[in-house]
Amino acid sequence: MSKAFTRETDNDDEEEISPGLQLPQGVKNYISPAGHARLKAELDHLLRVERPHVVEVVAWAASNGDRSENGDYIYGKRRLREIDRRIRFLTKRLDIAEVVDPLRQPNRDQVFFGATVTICDLDGTENTYTIVGVDETDLGRGHISWVSPLARALIKAKEGDSVRFQSPAGLREIDIVAVEYKAIEGA
Repeated sequence: MSKAFTRETDNDDEEEISPGLQLPQGVKNYISPAGHARLKAELDHLLRVERPHVVEVVAWAASNGDRSENGDYIYGKRRLREIDRRIRFLTKRLDIAEVVDPLRQPNRDQVFFGATVTICDLDGTENTYTIVGVDETDLGRGHISWVSPLARALIKAKEGDSVRFQSPAGLREIDIVAVEYKAIEGA
């Protein structure tokens, strides 16, 4: 059957665009001010720069005649679908976003969204993590999602507490060395 007669579905936008960044059903999309600004900037760039450029290329390619072997047309249409899918995804994420500024956290001795937490493993290894939104996760920078097992175990704990959680490597116990709230820088 020709691809022209198959239907593309866009009901699985989140899995196609960003696997592993799914929110639990019915929860808010907590995000830092910097993360919110980054998503808005990406959406704005796609709408004002990227999409109009690709539409222009596709229109030019379509005017050249035979579309069946026209690479600019075929790849332009494919890129346009990818852009539109990403625009839908970003729009949905921004619609349910709840911006949480860690600098405005009144209860600074407990771990909540936006906290930068220094932990110590039983072997003495210290690591520092910042609890951020699912769209801001970057393990290389120490930014972990608030829905991750580690972050969920840390939530509401205080400096000096020991916390146990189920990691992919098995049950782990960690000590909370420090809790602080500072501005989360954008990527």
